[in-house]
Amino acid sequence: MKIFKIKGMGTKMDVEFNSLEELYNRLKPALITKRNEMKRNGYKYIKVEDIWNYLKEVKWKKAKDLSLYEMVSDVLNVDDLLIDDYLKQKLNLKNREIYFKEE
Repeated sequence: MKIFKIKGMGTKMDVEFNSLEELYNRLKPALITKRNEMKRNGYKYIKVEDIWNYLKEVKWKKAKDLSLYEMVSDVLNVDDLLIDDYLKQKLNLKNREIYFKEE
């Protein structure tokens, strides 16, 4: 099992997570706050999972030794448009169908 170690803020206290799910749950309050902000800004279709996936797959992909406060800061300060573009790109990669059925 992979252990995700997050460095402490100027202390020797590191926080360890046994899975990405544990880390996700620790960051969830910040993710919910960001989602609510995005809804107020007109991005009503963005979900908490979209924010997490963007940060995990793009922002934090090559990052090393991030602290928990840096990750929370990233969540709260990421540009809404970047998440929106990321989600639209992901949706465009999905197979699309043409519906010929009449209802």
